[in-house]
Amino acid sequence: MSQITARVPDELVEALDVAAEELKRSRADIIRQALERYLEDYDDLEVALERLRDPADLVLDWDQVRHELLNSD
Repeated sequence: MSQITARVPDELVEALDVAAEELKRSRADIIRQALERYLEDYDDLEVALERLRDPADLVLDWDQVRHELLNSD
């Protein structure tokens, strides 16, 4: 496992320490989990952007979809 170093504002470190104490976890555990979640969100965003840029992907008109959903009964 690799080790990294980062500089963060003191306020962020204080908030991290409070969370670590409340959760009974180490700083490293919280930072690792936060990075994992951030990168998962980043990957999801990249997929969404790729789909939005895909000219073959069907673009739906919201007003038409809403009308069809509301009148589907």
